[in-house]
Amino acid sequence: MTDEAMRLIAAARTAARHAHAPYSRFAVGAAVLLTDGSIVTGANVENASYGLSLCAETVAIATVSAQGRLREVVAVGVIGGLMDAAGQVTGDTPVRPCGRCRQVLNEAAQLGGRDLGVHCAGADGDDVASYRLSELLPDAFGPADLGIA
Repeated sequence: MTDEAMRLIAAARTAARHAHAPYSRFAVGAAVLLTDGSIVTGANVENASYGLSLCAETVAIATVSAQGRLREVVAVGVIGGLMDAAGQVTGDTPVRPCGRCRQVLNEAAQLGGRDLGVHCAGADGDDVASYRLSELLPDAFGPADLGIA
């Protein structure tokens, strides 16, 4: 595992501890690496009105955008797993971003002119799957298609 992946997975695991997932009991943490080496995290936030729930990746990207730094995203780490009775996140199977999150990440990727690294892991264990965003979302529609990026 690369240093980048290790840093992002560790930060995502910490973020997942703050997930609000009382309905699915599936916690997800995300960590976004910026060009200056700083990391911004997010955790999923579920809502009783299920459609209003937020994914961890979306929370992290929205935080980066609120800081005016959307073009500075370099890579993302994502972890997830089931919450046990004590609220601890468990599982060793790598969790990948959902389709919606891949599209949200693509916005930052195209605006910044980068093919983001995406590092995926479970809540536990050392198994990390690393991709380029273009592998997870080939032929993506984004700002470049609208002449913005």
